[in-house]
Amino acid sequence: MALKIYQITASYKPAYIYGGPIQSVGKLCEALCKSGDKGLENNNILQVFTTTANGNQELNVVSGIPLIVYGVPVIYFKRWTKDHSHFSPGLLWRLRRELRQAKYDINNKSIIHIHAWWNLVSILSCLVAKWYNVPVVLSPRGMLTSYTQANRNSITKKIIHKLVGKRLLRYCHIHATSNQEQKEILEIVQPKSISVIPNLVNLAGGRVLKAPSEADFFKLIFLSRIEEKKGLELLFESLALIEIPLMLTIAGSGEESYVRRLKQKAGSLKLGDRINWVGQVSNEDKFNLIANHDLLVLTSYNENFANVIIESLSVGTAVLVSEHVGLADYIEKNDLGWICSLTSESIQNNLLKAFEDSQKRQSIRNSAPSTIRKDFSDDALVKKYLDLYENVLNKNGG
Repeated sequence: MALKIYQITASYKPAYIYGGPIQSVGKLCEALCKSGDKGLENNNILQVFTTTANGNQELNVVSGIPLIVYGVPVIYFKRWTKDHSHFSPGLLWRLRRELRQAKYDINNKSIIHIHAWWNLVSILSCLVAKWYNVPVVLSPRGMLTSYTQANRNSITKKIIHKLVGKRLLRYCHIHATSNQEQKEILEIVQPKSISVIPNLVNLAGGRVLKAPSEADFFKLIFLSRIEEKKGLELLFESLALIEIPLMLTIAGSGEESYVRRLKQKAGSLKLGDRINWVGQVSNEDKFNLIANHDLLVLTSYNENFANVIIESLSVGTAVLVSEHVGLADYIEKNDLGWICSLTSESIQNNLLKAFEDSQKRQSIRNSAPSTIRKDFSDDALVKKYLDLYENVLNKNGG
């Protein structure tokens, strides 16, 4: 009997403007499609339903018909709204039609894997699945935390959660990407089940990468989507207090008004000549860019996982992260960097520790790549996702 896996996501490749979640969902779908070739499973059917969302614009793709995107069957649907609600009646109608037909298909079982929450694609797709009694795996992608609920449209979120969200979430089998995310989810809702499986992440592999050359300054890098929760204002305030020679590279994009405010703040703190804004960096170039720095910094207020941490360690560049980053416990356990709290003093102290401990940074550069390849192997993680789907079906009587 075949298993049909519907991957439901409001946005998909090549909408890289949305940052890490696009990479995570795409990598998972690509790995699942390849799993049959590697003998992990040979009777799965995967289909991605998504929208043409690309920020305030739309992807230049043909909508409504099956396409193959990096080996993955994808159907893009037009959306009516151009904001984060991503309302797409076409997607919902097609999903309803597929699930109605699946009720009478004795040769296949169906499961829905929804990515992210707080958009109409995710919430209404979950409602459709519940109506037809199709099991749902939900990966909130950091959307079910107290921080997220309290920021950006918090009143709307509270109303939706009270009216329908809580009941839908109780129907789901939730997938968390870290122990920290699991803890935060359980403070909000009690789902049918909850499992922790790390993201699949593109690694540097066996490429020869350029390590930082001897320089007169400490080379820091921030590589992520530029938004309030990343804590860049706090990082700037900490850097302004440090008297060591350093340079910070900021790679990524964000809303123009917010980036402009950040540059003004950097100027007011007299950091203008110590920060290099390089904009969005391609997947092909980012590994060499990271490798050419001494330390990656991510002082976020909340991160369910943070792919960039794994990407950085895969090239041997040590990391400094806040205690609110999902991978902080992994970093601490394996001694792969430094953990700070969200105060200027803590960030400053840990930056100084990282600067002074060149021996530890070199040890991480030598050992981290092999550790990451072992712990974040595609094959091992895909097997865990396939086991999750099987367990959910068994709990649902499939």
